[in-house]
Amino acid sequence: MRHLLALLLLLPLAVWAQAPAAEPAQEAKPADSEAEAKPAEPAADTAAAESPAPETERWISGTLDFGYRWVSDTGGNFNSYRSVIDLGEGPKLFGLDLTLQPASSRLLDRLDIFAHNWGGEPYTTARLFARKQRAYQLSFDYRNIDYFNFLPSFANPLVGQGALIPQRAFDTRRRTIDTELELFPSARIVPYVAFTRNSGDGSGITPFQTDSNEYPVPTRLRDETNNYRGGVRFEMNRWHVTLEQGGLTFKDDQRVFTDQRNPGNRTTPFFGEQLFIDGLEQAYGVRGSSFYSKGLVTANPASWANLYGQFLFSQPTTDVNYGANASGLLTILAARRFYTGQQEFVASESRMPHISGSLSLEIRPLDRLRILGSWMTDRFHNASSISLTDVFLFAASPDEVERAFQTDRLDVNYNRSQIDAFFDVTRKITLRGGYRYVWGDATTRAPQLNPSATREQGEVSRHVGIAGFNIRPSQNLSANFEYEGSSADRTYFRTSLQDFHKVRSRFRYQIRPSLQTFAYFWLVKNQNPAPAINLDFTSAAGSIGAQWIPSSNKWVSVIGEYTRSKLDSNISFIDPTDFSRTRSIYEDHAHTVTGMLDVNLPAIHGQQPKLTAGGSMFLSTGSRPTDYHQPVGRFLVPFGKHVHWYAEWRWYGFFETLYRYEEFRTHHFITGFRLNL
Repeated sequence: MRHLLALLLLLPLAVWAQAPAAEPAQEAKPADSEAEAKPAEPAADTAAAESPAPETERWISGTLDFGYRWVSDTGGNFNSYRSVIDLGEGPKLFGLDLTLQPASSRLLDRLDIFAHNWGGEPYTTARLFARKQRAYQLSFDYRNIDYFNFLPSFANPLVGQGALIPQRAFDTRRRTIDTELELFPSARIVPYVAFTRNSGDGSGITPFQTDSNEYPVPTRLRDETNNYRGGVRFEMNRWHVTLEQGGLTFKDDQRVFTDQRNPGNRTTPFFGEQLFIDGLEQAYGVRGSSFYSKGLVTANPASWANLYGQFLFSQPTTDVNYGANASGLLTILAARRFYTGQQEFVASESRMPHISGSLSLEIRPLDRLRILGSWMTDRFHNASSISLTDVFLFAASPDEVERAFQTDRLDVNYNRSQIDAFFDVTRKITLRGGYRYVWGDATTRAPQLNPSATREQGEVSRHVGIAGFNIRPSQNLSANFEYEGSSADRTYFRTSLQDFHKVRSRFRYQIRPSLQTFAYFWLVKNQNPAPAINLDFTSAAGSIGAQWIPSSNKWVSVIGEYTRSKLDSNISFIDPTDFSRTRSIYEDHAHTVTGMLDVNLPAIHGQQPKLTAGGSMFLSTGSRPTDYHQPVGRFLVPFGKHVHWYAEWRWYGFFETLYRYEEFRTHHFITGFRLNL
């Protein structure tokens, strides 16, 4: 690896050293051939101008960016580094943007190929787009996300005792493939077919829950969803209609296993006995399918009116099978009995008809007035049944078998309507006013803590006022402001939006052609004064920044931004250990600074290198004080118009005041080439 790194470093220096030798490459010409050839240039230009043959167009263009990343030994917690950064070492394809436009081809007129972050990177993408005018249009998209999360402090009740194994951890990979083929894309009737696959697999840690204890154990994960769809679009002058029919298949498998003795999270005896498991095999499999029908219409019946409508119907079905076999010393809390083994079998199925639709209207009754109205509804019910068999194995008594069969039903109705009006007071001032109403209800089985009721119903009702303005005093200055306020009387959840205020504003000022400043502010404040909840939530952020990119000065450019943010949450809850009411308080106040300086160095051999320095910094205080630093330095050397060599250094530093065991720091070094085709 070190030899390869040295070769990549020395190669551009060797090429640069040979750059002057490229001038006398034509050995047959004398030293003054260049001076003698200059008078002939006008004649050549005249001949080219008189020639009726057009200049040959380039049929291929694009950029290619590749190189090698070296990662130093990570100081601190390597699992934390993977959870936050997760960039690896080795050869990389950082970017490929390629466009092919053959002069004459029966298969295609244009082909675009994009690929980014290949070579073991956590987020990889590729895209292909091909088109033959009046024949077809094909798109293919691929995305891969490697997700790693192994933070010891997350939901870990034993972290105070030095246990650095979290209750939940993930090392998974998720892939998405999306392809679509359109026929006759320039025609009025466009049929199409499409296919999407989203799949994931990997390993992790998950808790196995029993009465009075939880046991973190290894798990294997795998899921896959395939979506098949096809339809036709009608593209007319004043209206467009899309009709689509599709179906999907779904599967989700999880396996939990261990043959090691595991005492779980309970470190104290339970009625004089230490609970544990020494064997576990647990697996569940979900299989599902669905079909759906979708219709979409847009219309322009008049020059001052636009209409939009959409309808979707689907009916997914799901079957679930679950089995578990556990051994050790476990307990039935209600009976205060201990048992040495358990076998559990579950089979269930569900059906969920789902209807959703929306309508929108845009009208312009006056030159300065624009009115937008919308309405949407989403309705579904889920009918399910479950069959359960439990076998308890006791050391000194016969086995006991419990069987149960239960049906359930969930009904959900959600509706939203909104109207907005935009009025141009002048050409430079626009006012906005609006109103949104959200209402709905849900009915489900009552919880076991409420034995007097069989069904429980929840409702949501929210009235929202909307206001704003947009000011453009000049071409160089603009500002806008948006506000939403609501006082809801019914919500579903304790943390749902109840009495809330939302504010968002932006400001931009172009002081000079080379200097621009901007500012941004955002605020969300939500409260629920109910005595059992008493929620007070605030999230706010404000940013200011500037960029200086001189057009006449070709030496220096600067970009900088500063953000001040805070998040405060205070809510009442019941402590499950003693059922007393207490407060959950979380605070996070942060500073974020980002800056970048570009310096064009003096030209060497007619080529101008560039030096870039800067980075970002995040500092927070509150419930989880955290410092994060990412300085960066970059050096770029061009070799003509088509080849650039660059070297880059980055340092990642992550520090936590309360969780020192999660800190890490590491250096990254990249060297590579960028080719302009």
